[in-house]
Parts: sequence; structure tokens; C-alpha cells
Amino acid sequence: MELLSVNLGRATPSPHTDQADGVTGIDKRPVDGPVRVTAPGPKGVAGSGLAGDKVCDLRHHGGDDQAVYAFAREDLDDWEKELGRPLPNGCFGENLTTNGLNVSDALIGERWRIGSELVLEVTSGRIPCRTFQGHLGERGWVKRFTRKGATGAYLRVIEPGEIRAGDPIEIVLRPEHGVTAAMEFRATTTERELLPRLLAAGTALHPEALAQARKYVAAQGG
Repeated sequence: MELLSVNLGRATPSPHTDQADGVTGIDKRPVDGPVRVTAPGPKGVAGSGLAGDKVCDLRHHGGDDQAVYAFAREDLDDWEKELGRPLPNGCFGENLTTNGLNVSDALIGERWRIGSELVLEVTSGRIPCRTFQGHLGERGWVKRFTRKGATGAYLRVIEPGEIRAGDPIEIVLRPEHGVTAAMEFRATTTERELLPRLLAAGTALHPEALAQARKYVAAQGG
């Protein structure tokens, strides 16, 4: 398992965002050299965990529990075949493009060591948005991406460090609860009956998903 590329985005004007400044950082590009990764701070105030990466819409993106977004090269290759077009690393807005790692099936709370220093923890899958659809220029993309369910994973920073393309990725902690990023995605989007199962992941789960699961269970009289 290895890190194929580290991808950073700049603030770029876009007609596909309702962010007040009309800019987005979704168009991320691979960079050379090391990139420092740290916990950025609370959502709504802080952006990306990667130095030099721009997160523009702080309402929905960034913050400690969405500090890093990872997506598997294998899933990009699958989409290339389906869409009939090249999809370079970073084009899904991912910070990390991986090889040999099933990112969507990573467990909530699973921890990865990348390189010699950085340790990340999986918190949730990624919910597609209008900006993502506009960026790719694919009609019906939100529904299509949701239907496939290969969401990639958001991660929080447990131990900060520098990373670069080519670094090895090692799974250093794998919980036993069975709640994957893909399951969390389905539970919070199209299969709400799965929400009670998310509680097994506890506080490793993204706080918004945890609150949604608890609210659902309470409403069901659990």
C-alpha cells in the first residue's frame, strides 16, 4: 500500500458553488516534495489539514474531522472506464490518492501510518455535492456517485507529520466493529435503517454522523 500523490487545491472561481465568495478548492493537483499535515481546528473555522491546501466552503468542508480526504486510484480507474475519460489524481478533490488500499471499505476508527510520522484516523465517507458535479461536468453525477457508494474516506489527524508521493501506507489499528466508511455513507444518505449500526463505532465516527445515528435511534424508541 502506498501514497501515489499528495494533492493540493487553490481557491478558484466556480459557478457551481453557493459559497459566498464564489470560489472552490476542489480542483486539487499533485505536488512534489513534502507536505506538512496537522489537525487544522474546528469545522466552520478551520480548513484543510494539509499545508498549502485551500478549503473555501467552511460550512461543509474542512475541520479536524475532515482534515484529509483520501480516494483510491483503483476507484478512479473504475470510473475512467465507466465515464470513458481520463481522471488524473486529485480530480475528485482528494488530498491523498492511494494504491493498494480499499479506502471506501476502511473501518471508522481505522488508523493509517503514512511515511514515518503521520497517523490518520478514518471518520466518515464523502457525500457528493453540486460543486463536485459541476467540477466534473457530468450530468446526474451526485446520484451516480451515491449509487456506486465508493465514497473514499475523510480522516482526522492523530499524529502530525510530513508526507510525500511514494510513502508507504500501513494500517496500524483496525477496529472490530465492522462499520466502514461506505456503510456510514449509505446510512446517512440512502439506507437510514443502517443508522443504529453506526453506534458501534462510537466517538471515532464523525460527530455529525454520530449525532444523526443517536437521533434516529431515539426517535425509534431505542
